[in-house]
Amino acid sequence: MNRFRSLTGAAYGNSRAWDSDPLPWEHFGERVPLRWLAERMVTHSSNLATNLCLEQIGLEAVVEVWRRAGAVGGSPRGIEDYAARDAGVHNRVSALDLVRLLQSLEPGVLALMEHNAHRVDLAAGLPPGIRLAGKNGWFPSLRHSAALVHPDDAPPYVLAVCYTGPLADDHDVEDPAARLLARISRGVWHRRHAIATAGR
Repeated sequence: MNRFRSLTGAAYGNSRAWDSDPLPWEHFGERVPLRWLAERMVTHSSNLATNLCLEQIGLEAVVEVWRRAGAVGGSPRGIEDYAARDAGVHNRVSALDLVRLLQSLEPGVLALMEHNAHRVDLAAGLPPGIRLAGKNGWFPSLRHSAALVHPDDAPPYVLAVCYTGPLADDHDVEDPAARLLARISRGVWHRRHAIATAGR
């Protein structure tokens, strides 16, 4: 199924060309487990899988997760619901919202996020082999990333960066904004011991 109800009441669908994950499209028309869709949503940023999950659980459940985390923003509409966007309904989030959301997630969800296939943005600023549970997202003029980082020699820390501007050109790896987020992550990594001391 690739037909979803817009918040405006109209119908919309996802574009295969805009999706970063081809695998759900290869199973189009088949019955697949909801958990599998959720995994593709998290690990490969599948737009189609995201909207199929939203269709099953409802937007209200997503808003409730944000509320329980203490976040101010949220996700009121589906991916590529352009009719709602044109009507003024936007998915808005802050770095603080992302930190609160990450801190509220259950261990099983965080474990799934450790398998994020897009090792760019904050992940790219860390030394090889450093464990992290993270999620990133990109769109022309936007680049967001949040991660729970587990250093071997310091306590875990959460980092979230939200970038808006011309550096974000919607490329997965070669996006200049992705390299900016990596530099920020690298800088925080080098200060991880100071962060641990300040948090005591």
